[in-house]
Formats: sequence, C-alpha cells, structure tokens
Amino acid sequence: MKDFVIPPADWTRDMGTPASRSDIAVTLTVDGIGVTVPAGTSVMRAAAEAGITVPKLCATDSVTAFGSCRLCVVAIEGMRGTPASCTTTVAEGMVVHTQTDEIARIRKGVMELYISDHPLDCLTCAANGDCELQDMAGAVGLRDVRFEPGENHVYARQNGAPNPEWRPKDHSNPYFTFDPSKCIVCSRCVRACDEVQGTFALTIEGRGFDSRVSAGMASDDFLTSDCVSCGACVQACPTATLQENTQIAIGTPERIVKTTCAYCGVGCSFDAHMRGETVVKMVPSKEGKANRGHSCVKGRFAWGYATHAERILHPMIREDYRDPWRVVSWDEALGFAAGRLKLAQEQHGRESVGVITSSRCTNEETYLVQKLARAVMGNNNTDTCARVCHSPTGYGLKTTFGTSAGTHDFDSVEDTDLALIIGANPTEGHPVFGSRLRKRLRQGAGVIVLDPRHIDLLDSVHRNDAWHLPLLPGTNVAVLTAMAHVIVAEGLQDDEFIRTRCDWDEYLAYREFLLDPRHSPDEVARASNVPADLIRQAARAYAKAPRASIYYGLGVTEHSQGSTTVMAIANLAMLTGNIGKPGTGVNPLRGQNNVQGSCDMGSFPHEYPGYRHVTDTETRELYERVWGVPLSDEPGLRIPNMFDAATEGTFRGLYCQGEDVLQSDPDTTHVKRALASLDILIVHDLFLNETSNYAHVFLPGSSFLEKDGTFTNAERRINMVRKTMTPLNGYADWEITQMLANAMGAAWDYTHPSQIMDEIALTTPSFAGVSFDLLDREGSVQWPCNDKAPLGTPVMHIDGFVRGRGKFIHTEYVATEERSGPRFPLLLTTGRTLTQYNVGAQTRRTDNLVWHAEDRLEIHPSDAENRGIRDGDVVRVASRAGDTTLRALVTDRVAPGVVYTTFHHPNTQANVVTTDNSDWATNCPEFKVTAVQVSPSNGPSEWQEEYRAHAELARRILPAAE
Repeated sequence: MKDFVIPPADWTRDMGTPASRSDIAVTLTVDGIGVTVPAGTSVMRAAAEAGITVPKLCATDSVTAFGSCRLCVVAIEGMRGTPASCTTTVAEGMVVHTQTDEIARIRKGVMELYISDHPLDCLTCAANGDCELQDMAGAVGLRDVRFEPGENHVYARQNGAPNPEWRPKDHSNPYFTFDPSKCIVCSRCVRACDEVQGTFALTIEGRGFDSRVSAGMASDDFLTSDCVSCGACVQACPTATLQENTQIAIGTPERIVKTTCAYCGVGCSFDAHMRGETVVKMVPSKEGKANRGHSCVKGRFAWGYATHAERILHPMIREDYRDPWRVVSWDEALGFAAGRLKLAQEQHGRESVGVITSSRCTNEETYLVQKLARAVMGNNNTDTCARVCHSPTGYGLKTTFGTSAGTHDFDSVEDTDLALIIGANPTEGHPVFGSRLRKRLRQGAGVIVLDPRHIDLLDSVHRNDAWHLPLLPGTNVAVLTAMAHVIVAEGLQDDEFIRTRCDWDEYLAYREFLLDPRHSPDEVARASNVPADLIRQAARAYAKAPRASIYYGLGVTEHSQGSTTVMAIANLAMLTGNIGKPGTGVNPLRGQNNVQGSCDMGSFPHEYPGYRHVTDTETRELYERVWGVPLSDEPGLRIPNMFDAATEGTFRGLYCQGEDVLQSDPDTTHVKRALASLDILIVHDLFLNETSNYAHVFLPGSSFLEKDGTFTNAERRINMVRKTMTPLNGYADWEITQMLANAMGAAWDYTHPSQIMDEIALTTPSFAGVSFDLLDREGSVQWPCNDKAPLGTPVMHIDGFVRGRGKFIHTEYVATEERSGPRFPLLLTTGRTLTQYNVGAQTRRTDNLVWHAEDRLEIHPSDAENRGIRDGDVVRVASRAGDTTLRALVTDRVAPGVVYTTFHHPNTQANVVTTDNSDWATNCPEFKVTAVQVSPSNGPSEWQEEYRAHAELARRILPAAE
C-alpha cells in the first residue's frame, strides 16, 4: 500500500464558490483560455477550472458567494465596471480578464485597507504560513501601507484612552480561540455556521466600522452560545481570528495523512495535519463523499484520547479478577491467554469459549476475530456489538429486500422532498448527516418525526411542513402499520411499483391485513397516544411526496419488536414506490463507525462474511479451502446466550476486542455475574474499562490513528483508515489478534491489512472488487463492488430487489412485556448526546466533558412536580432489574409519563435498570422501553457504591519489576 501523504502545496484547492448542479453547459474565455462549465457557475469558479486563481477573501467554495471583500473584481468585455467574480455568473461567449492595470490598483487598495486594520505580528502568529490574508497581500503585490496608524480594532488603547472597539481574545471554547483583533469581517464563519452546519450561532453585530462577529448575545461567549463546536467556522476563517489551540501550541503542520473518523456511522473523511508523528489538527476532507468537507465536534476535535495518560500501553495479567494487575511481556500475556483458552476447551468442550468484537475496529480486524473463533477455536461463538444495536436491521432488510444494509447514499438526501425520521436524532447522533438533512429542510423538504422526544430537527430554521408523532415507547409497529392502513384505505399506494417490483399476491394478503379495523389510526391512537388525525396527516404526506426517504436509528431496533419495525418501514417504502431512486430509500443510521462493517465481516454466530449462513455447504467449503481447516456448521452463541451459558457454567472463556459489554449491554447485574463466572476473560482495549474489572488478561489496543485498514459506514461506503503514527503499544490490533491465534496453534502470516482485505475480496461476493489499491485510487466505494459494479453501488434496488421481488411482511403489533403500572409508572428510554460517544471511553478522555460531564434524567415538569423534584436534584431511578441515581433535568422535551437519559458515564450506568427483554428475532435488547419509578434521593445507590469499590480494587496495577 502506498504512503498516502500529501505535500503542503497540494493540501487543498478552494474553487471559490460552490459547484453548480445544472446540466446545461456554458463556454467562456478567461484570460484567453476557453473553459466550459455548468450554467450558474461563478466567474471565479470558472477561472479556477481554467487553472487561474482570482484573489479573494470573503469567498470559499463551502458557502454561497457574498461579494463583500471586493478583492476578486474582474473585467468582463461588454460589462461596465469591475464586477465581483464570486457573485457574477457565467454567460455563453463571455470574455473575462482577471488581471488589468485598473484591477491591480483596486485590489492593492483594498488590501491596504485590510492591512491597516490588522495586527502585523505575522512572524509569531499561529496562522503564519496558513493565512489567506497574508497570501492575498502577496498575490496583489502589496509592499507598503500608506495609511498612518489611527483608530482601529487592534489595540486596546489609542492616544492614551481605552478603545471601546477592542475586545479580548475568547478562550472559552476548549478547542479553539477567537481573536477579534484579527477579524476582517468577511462573514465566512457566519455563513459556514448558517449554511454548512445550520446552527445559526454566529452573527455580525453593528454596522460599518463597528461591525464584528458575535457568538450569540452580548453576554455570550463561544462556550455559552448555541455554537456546537463543529469547526466549520474555524475551517472557513481566512485569518488567525479562529484558530485551533493545538496549532497555536504545536505549530504549523508539515504533512497530511488522509484517514476516516472513528466515531459514528457517518464515516467522515479527515485530513490529519501532522508534525512528525504528532497530530496538529484534524480537518474534514473536501473529497470525503460522506461528509463533503464538514465535521462535528467529536471527529474534528475529540481525538486527544489516543495519547491520554490513562491509556494502557503494556500487556497485563492476573490469576483472579480480584487480584492486582501485573505488567508482563507480550509473549507472557499471549501465552497465558492462549493456555487458559485451550484449557477451558479441554475441560469443558470446544463450544466453551468464544469471541466478541467491536464496531470500533476495522473490517480487517473484525474479520480476523471471527476467523479466530471459527478456524482456531473450532466453533461459531462469535458476535459483535451490533447485536445490541442494529441486528434487527440485518434481519428485517434481508427479509424484505434481500440485503442487510441501507439502500441509498447520503447524497440522496439532497433530492428528497420529505424525510421520515423514526427513532433517530441525527443532529445529536449523526451530526454531519444531520446538518445535511437540516439544510434540505431549510430548502423546503418536509419532515415527519416519530419519536417520544422533541428533537432538534423539528426546530430547523425555515422548515416547511413538519409533523411530530410523540408516540409512547414500544408502539413503533402500531403507528407505522396505521400509516400503511391509511395509505391503502385511501388508495395512495403505488400500484405500478407493487405489480412490477413486489409479489402482488403477497401484497393483496398484506392489504387485507392492513384494512382490519384494529390497524386504523383511531384504534392505534389508544395504544400510542398519537392523535388519529396526526397519523393520517403523516401517512398522506409520506405517500404524496414525489420522493420520500426514511431514516431510522436505535429507537427502531432496540425494541422487542425491532425486527418487525424494520419490516414495517420497508413495507411503507414498497407501498409508495420510494425505493431505488435518488431522494428515497430506507436508510439505517448506524451508531458506531463500523457497525455495518462488523456485520459484513461475518461477526454474527450464524453467518460468514457477506451474510451467508454457516449451514450453507458451498460457502463453508470455500472457507475450509482458504483457511485450511474443517469448520462447524452449527450456529454459535449470541452475546446474551454467552452470558446465560457463563452463569450456568458451560461457557468458560471470552476474548473481547474493543467492546465494553459491562457498560453497553442490558441488565448490568446479570452481565457482571456472567463475567465473574469465566475462567478466562481477555480484554483487548485502549483503557481499563468496566469489563476489564473482571478480566484476567489485558491486551493494550491501538487507536485509529495508529493503524491501516477500512471502515464501512452506514451507506455501505468502504473508507480507508491510514496510520499517522507508530502504535504506542507496539502493535496494531490486527497484529495482536494474529499473535493470539498463533499462540493457540494457528500459523497465520499476514504482514499487512491489505492482505486481509484481499482474502475478504476472495471469499465475499459483495467485496469481490475491493482492494487497498482501488480505495487509494477512488477514495472510497460502496459495496456491492464486483464485476457488475467495479466502482461500487451508491443506490441499491434500482431495477429490482436483491431477493428478486420485494416481500411484504405482516407486522402485527405485539405490546412489549415491559409495562408501566402503579409500582413503575414511567417509561424510560435512552439515547445519545452530541458531545459524548457510546460508553464514553474515548470522549470522556477529552475536553468534551465541558459540555456533558454527567448523564442526567430528563423528566417532564408535571411528573417532576408530582414527585417533588426540582431541576438539578439527585433522583433515584428504579426498575424491576435494579436502580441507580443521577441528577434530574426538568424539560418538556419529553412527554408526560416518559423519562430519558444517556449512557455515556459508567458511574451512572443506565443499563443497571434496563431489563433482559429483547427483539424476538435477533435478541437485540429492548433498551428503549423500561418501566421505572423516579423519586428524590440523598445519594448513590447501593449498586453504585459497590461498583466504585470494586472498580478501585480491580484497577490496581503492581509496580513494574526492576
């Protein structure tokens, strides 16, 4: 694999203004060079296409043209004056001159004015070498400034008196500094906040000389304002007004390595700006096809965990989980782990051990972990954290469409006329996609939100039609089936699509099922608390939209009817023909960076890579030939089965890579008992996490900055992860798994992850054309990538479904066994927040704690008043499974009878109260419905006290031997 490093001169190419999407071509001449561009293109961009750079300050290709700096003026034959090239669009036959004597004088005069009101500390400025103002002064040939020093925005005092226009630097944000003295009021930061992020946190206050950038009200700073720290303003700033603190501290970067974010399932591409092996900053890549040059606070800034002081860098072992840890060599740790695993199998049978892998690991790493189980341990006891999040997606979409993945790429959102959002909060959980969706809503698309909470998308500026169906947790199936009932009853279905693309007889049976009065909005309203007329309005809006898309998240899958809900979603799309064309589709928003990939790689106990069942003889024989060992045709244990078997004494050993099951899985008390029952628990991770409290071996892992490989995002996009630094622990994660396999008797000899991908391509039809060389050339591809689609498949099911004809499934609503009642009258549902990620192991070790230092319980004012609870009070949350305490947040974002919390902090441990109820098809836990009681509390629960005591005991590390 070639070293994908970009020299400084080629870091970025700013075209000045956004590209036009017109399919009409226009030809013009710029400085004697003919160029053809789409109609609507700016003269500035046309010049850039011809290889000619027009000086600019207020223009950048991430936001619409503004035309305020007057540096980009040009001469156009037949046009009076010198128009701004950024706001002037091309015309057929136009003749443009970008450099004349008059234009040179204008530009130099403009630059003089800017420089006269700007600090001249270039030698010590953090933006030195990366400052557009500095570059443009050189570009226009400015050598002298004629203006005498006078009143300006730079100095605190002029003529001995305080300058009221001067403001100090704003250091409130932990990641960047705002220096108003260096602001040229180009408004790029304001426009980026408005147009790219959609937060509208920044504004220009004042007029003329008094104009300045303001973050919110006069009393606000960047931390207290509505700013979400996405970094769009920092990226857009042409001076050192907004500057990353890391660049201020470290200096100007010297090279770039392209890689992929290791947080959510959007899969943002980043340019890691490096000095040596030190990351200076992470800048979202303009070439990134998932993020299109945008980012969120996590990917942009929260990567410091990779070098955090709490990271474990040496292997450790102990005989009993109650003993202190002992630091040992890699050979001793791997020998100890392998010996214990083999002993467990000798004493308790081949099926007594297994593996769990993580969606935070690369495709190549998860492929090796499932191979470890199947080819070395000799069983199919392999599972992944997708079990507890999106396993119903795989089951539901494979049943209805024939493939276990989303149908469309993220770009498709730009063509949607209506988005149905169910069980997802994109601006919090998938913020870069959330920004793209919010932008489409501002352009006029409608939105339907099915969620127990009021989410931010409902407050999108300039939104048109919006419907919020605040259904009770657990009633997704009922409401979606009622919407389908309305569509069929009112004749809004797409008969042509159904006849040509689906099984007509199955549809007729499904239609009869739908028209039963029990599925009518009036009946469903009783169970869901959603008014019948609101269900009808939403159904009509979805069915009548020219192009409607569905996006869903864990609020769909983490239910006892998670798989049924996914199939109900697929039914809606097929009923209305909203599949297989841009702006439509069924799109699961995967929670973690490689949820899709971990499923693709065969991490489930019943499937090989590519979703082929272990009982399929042809597939099994293929792997037996490639791996050189006989393989079992008996499906293995799922994660819940492993825990049950452990408490029963039949499952004795577990290798857990990158997954903190004690914090992330339901019914924490049961998980704790299971882990404590094991003879050997191997935790492979960056930090001593909650699961490691019961481990016997700790293998230190490597971060995404220290490895090569691939992630597959929620749109099936395979992105490269590239190493920026030498692994601090000595090895990449794939190497550690290989060493463990070889310690158990295997003879694996991979020398680079590209070889693992070659094996994946050899054995997996949907990855048949994928290689590191292809990804280096194309940037990314979306599977299936094979002979039929050598560059991948952005939109699936265009001419037909993978399974042949789409399959309608009867979606009978079956109420969850978890019911509220006199003892537990409230329903608890859980979710995520913008600044923290999953169990918080990474983000809690960054400055993101400034925004979310603890999990809090959202409770409606009426429920709080009835219990004597005030905002900020410590409350006890109790369920049939357990209890915990946390502080209350009184808010009307939740409906009466519903409470909500996040699960990012282990000292709260929301999963202590969640039950072992799960999806009927996949065992995905029912995190979203737990009956609870909330009451005032004086302090931590008994469980919390026990946890703290044990965690302190379990994390003792003996001093290293001399």
